[in-house]
Amino acid sequence: MDEINLKALAKINLSLDVVRRREDGYHEVRMIMQTINLYDKLEIKKSKEPGIQITTNSSFLPTNENNLVYKAADLLKKEFNIQEGISIHLHKFIPVAAGMAGGSSDAAAVLYGVNKLFDLKLSKKQLQERGVKIGADVPYCIMRGTALAEGIGEKLTRLPSAPNCYVVIAKPGISVSTKFVYENLHANELEYHPDIDGMIEQIKEGNLYGMAEKMGNVLETVTIKEYPVIEDIKNVMKENGAINAMMSGSGPTVFGLFDSEQAAKQAYEALEKNPDVKKLYLTTMFHNK
Repeated sequence: MDEINLKALAKINLSLDVVRRREDGYHEVRMIMQTINLYDKLEIKKSKEPGIQITTNSSFLPTNENNLVYKAADLLKKEFNIQEGISIHLHKFIPVAAGMAGGSSDAAAVLYGVNKLFDLKLSKKQLQERGVKIGADVPYCIMRGTALAEGIGEKLTRLPSAPNCYVVIAKPGISVSTKFVYENLHANELEYHPDIDGMIEQIKEGNLYGMAEKMGNVLETVTIKEYPVIEDIKNVMKENGAINAMMSGSGPTVFGLFDSEQAAKQAYEALEKNPDVKKLYLTTMFHNK
């Protein structure tokens, strides 16, 4: 095998709670992660040219060691003393800096791809152990599907698949710094915490409405105050048939869950007319086979 083509899937957080701020400055989280059918494409090839070459369709992404894709290839290349060069073309679809783990998912795909290409025989668990060195979301992006993430996001428990539904994703024309959001979150003073255990019960029962009712993201307390447009987009989704709508991750992307394609299309069309929305997608949940 000299080349491999992969899809790196985006994620949304169906629920996100910050339990506390630790002494080391990291935040302890409990969140329910869900992969969706929106993805970047990666072509990974063995190359005669030594080193790691990265090309991308995005003009503002770095193609050096500042890119998580490079870090992932470099990590395995060094550990296993791979002499051959690695060439990676990354075609971005997932919005950047959007709270959808696009970069982490790309890194996860590279770990998976380099493992296959060079027959390193690493298990999924072993890839996850390496992935956490690159970013807290990388182990989840290797796992995919529906999962409870705890710790700093690296402790994963697989859950039954979330109920099928349509998902509308809308990103306003702003970028949000995750660092800014966490620095301005007073984790130890939060009055509201989403009912994560209650949501897990609803997922186990396959109850879409019960699951949607339990959605909550404590990071909205910081991001929406700073960028009220996020609340406006949530309201457009709810007024146009979303069972519920919420910001994903640290934002600014908003997603809505819909029980029919017709309702999802209605919301999509309403958001298309909204000048604040710069990226818009209609997709579905991704479930592991």
